[in-house]
Amino acid sequence: MDLREYLQQNRNLTWKEKIDIIFYIINALSQIHNENAIHRDLHSGNILFSQLNQEFYISDLGFCGPADKKLDNIYGNLSYVAPEVIFKKETNFASDIYSIAILMWEISSGQSPFINYARDYYLATEIMNGMRPKIMSSTPLEYKKLMEQCWHADPTKRPDINSLHNKIFEIRKLYYQNNQYENNKQHQTCNDNIVTSSNYTSATSIYSSDNNSSKFGNLLEIRTVTEAHRSQDNFSIPNKIEDIGNNSLSSKNN
Repeated sequence: MDLREYLQQNRNLTWKEKIDIIFYIINALSQIHNENAIHRDLHSGNILFSQLNQEFYISDLGFCGPADKKLDNIYGNLSYVAPEVIFKKETNFASDIYSIAILMWEISSGQSPFINYARDYYLATEIMNGMRPKIMSSTPLEYKKLMEQCWHADPTKRPDINSLHNKIFEIRKLYYQNNQYENNKQHQTCNDNIVTSSNYTSATSIYSSDNNSSKFGNLLEIRTVTEAHRSQDNFSIPNKIEDIGNNSLSSKNN
């Protein structure tokens, strides 16, 4: 099963289990980045759980390739796409790190990111303007800090994969040594479970609203290519700004 399904079936994970999940994902991504490759399409639909090994693996390497490989179009699940990818139509190591941050949030909350937003141009603009999912109050401080660093609007201020791997290793090690989160299960309050506009926070944006409008003509395509989630996450950006809001692809429940 994929990570999305796993989280839906396991809603009372301990922080030990959550930290282990993201540790396995970061460890897998480090192997990709250390080969000078970028995944380009990280989301919970292509993180697979092995019941045999009880570990998580990154799948769907269709767009994975050398860092200097240029793509004609940008593909992905919009909720996990870094703002600079939306804005500049360029992927890099840091854009994978941003996707890791959204996965960290999804693992910590048990919810899909931006679940009450259509995968459309409004969401793309809000992400470029700094909107991020609201961090759960029960999130450990070091985990929270690392997540915020990874989804920083400025890609140069995100940790590289080796720094990220070392940091999550230290958090995991600290947990195992001190057992500080042993009894800290994810018991969400009613307010935590209600997804409203208050469930989102704003990070600093380096993309001004004026620039967003003028640059939309350069944004060709952002759409999911994972077949299992194709219908609900399809997204494309038109060449003309006046067409925004008129060209959303139809969606349906899986």
